[in-house]
Amino acid sequence: MRNEPIRAAVRKRCPLVVVVLIGCATVVAAKTSRDPIHLERVTEAMGTTFTIEMYGTNRTTMDSAAKNAFAEVHRLDNLLSNYIPSSKLSILNQRAAEAPVRVSSELFDLLKICMEDSRQSEGTFDITVGPLMKVWGFYKDSGHLASPEKVRRAMQAVGWRNIALDPTTLSVRFKRRGVNLDLGGVGKGYAVDRMVQTLKRDGMKSALVSAGGSSIYGIGAPPDDPRGWSIRIRDPKNGENTAGQVKLKDASISTSGGYEKFFWADGKLYSHIMDPRTGFPAEGVLSVSIVAPKTLDSEIWAKPYYILGRAWTQQHKPKQFRVFLCENKASANCSWLP
Repeated sequence: MRNEPIRAAVRKRCPLVVVVLIGCATVVAAKTSRDPIHLERVTEAMGTTFTIEMYGTNRTTMDSAAKNAFAEVHRLDNLLSNYIPSSKLSILNQRAAEAPVRVSSELFDLLKICMEDSRQSEGTFDITVGPLMKVWGFYKDSGHLASPEKVRRAMQAVGWRNIALDPTTLSVRFKRRGVNLDLGGVGKGYAVDRMVQTLKRDGMKSALVSAGGSSIYGIGAPPDDPRGWSIRIRDPKNGENTAGQVKLKDASISTSGGYEKFFWADGKLYSHIMDPRTGFPAEGVLSVSIVAPKTLDSEIWAKPYYILGRAWTQQHKPKQFRVFLCENKASANCSWLP
């Protein structure tokens, strides 16, 4: 696997895979044994690169399906981004501390899922970490050391219980000023799932959808391998090595690790994965990869499993999840959980 080529579209988002994204799940190139039409399309949204690789028999139909899927991604960017001032999420963040804000049923349902997952994960998944991401410099940068006082002030606005959802009016209210929702740990997975639905609706039966190389869904299988799409999980301590492999067939994989965005201070590494319970970057395992039926679930749960570690994950993970976990020892100790 070490010498196999990586798809150019994925490599575009991982230019320094050895240093920065050593553990992101990446797509291994397939060599077709037949002659179906092969297309690969790319777009930029949600601060990352979305790619679609597909096989089919009609180029016009395939191109149209890819365009429709990308249109869905850009629609969701305008709904869920907190970088776009006019997005529905940005407007919610601006107004919900003053009065309840009515939102679309789509956004309401997504927030409801997030609230339930926060409860089940004992608060380790929390979409109110926005203030913490800002004081630690991870909002639009690679991070910097935050003072205890700034962390203390930010923590006053952090906590999923500060969000009140009213299903009768589809409205959202913040119980405290300063609350800021950050769907960065949700949006890519949700977008991939929506793209998959769009592609299936348009008749695509063999396609691979990737968001930044870290959240991926395989529709069906490539022509030369009925077992599914070949994905390798990189060693979080040496990106040139392979830590694990999986075949994706009508399933997703998402990977989280401290190597994705981090900084060093006083000889210590601080990663972008925040522990909402403490206000400090999590000191969990090296990386976690989850194979699940939906990309939204695999993306969300990679964070709690990273923070809470092997024992908690093994006890609480659903039976339909497969979890590949790398722990921090002399060399990365990686294995699939039973």
